[in-house]
Amino acid sequence: MRSTFLLDTNILLCALIAPERLSPEIQGQLGNSDNTVYFSAASIWEIAIKASLNKMDFSFSPEDIYSLAIATGFTELTIQAQHTIRTENMPWHHRDPFDRLLIAQTLSLPAYLLTSDKVLLQYTELVQLIVLK
Repeated sequence: MRSTFLLDTNILLCALIAPERLSPEIQGQLGNSDNTVYFSAASIWEIAIKASLNKMDFSFSPEDIYSLAIATGFTELTIQAQHTIRTENMPWHHRDPFDRLLIAQTLSLPAYLLTSDKVLLQYTELVQLIVLK
């Protein structure tokens, strides 16, 4: 069965840098060419912001992650005005603007949002919680 997924930033990084942290089932779904796997421009923006803060525990380059995501066969999801407008009426379960935008994009596609953030489960049944190893 064909599925559409949107990866949150943490799952995107795991899928590209440390796939062993994902279950074999999730790895299989992400590698299945019948499925569409999106990564959001919002995630690349979030990575760029974190990289600019020069945190010792964050050593990812937004350019490298973007290139690797494209090379892996993931599809870029741009940020559209309709996505940002949709956040206006969303409940404030989560204050992170990147996560709120990812929820709006998930609902707009629609797609399953793969995340390790259990707070996002409150928004929609399209959120799938991924337990990382």
